[in-house]
Amino acid sequence: MGRILAIDYGRKRVGIAVTDPLQMIANGLETVAAKDIWEYLSDYFRREEVETIVVGEPRDMMNRPSDASRFVEPFVKKLRKTYPEMKIERFDERFTSKMAFQTMIDGGLSKKKRRNKALIDTISATLILQSYLESIK
Repeated sequence: MGRILAIDYGRKRVGIAVTDPLQMIANGLETVAAKDIWEYLSDYFRREEVETIVVGEPRDMMNRPSDASRFVEPFVKKLRKTYPEMKIERFDERFTSKMAFQTMIDGGLSKKKRRNKALIDTISATLILQSYLESIK
């Protein structure tokens, strides 16, 4: 059984989370610059067996694609073309950034650390992955 990898794609940064090989626990992996994502994914897929990629789907409050969709859709299209053998799922990412920030507060992180947008992106990817795992169980 391969891992499930979640991606919170943004114009500048990409948050990445991954499950354990048994697909039970979601863990934040890291945040990479958007310009480096393809090299990062290629390296990661060489080292680890990944069964599914879950990409956060930006939606607005009316459940329509949000403005960020115009950046995410080309990424997903290229992802499907680059890795045609990989199962690629989309999953609603509404509120993940707010939930990530609240998680940081609840975890007792200082104001300085809470300004770390890369950490927010990694936590957001983890929340997307955890929600996805709960939805398929």
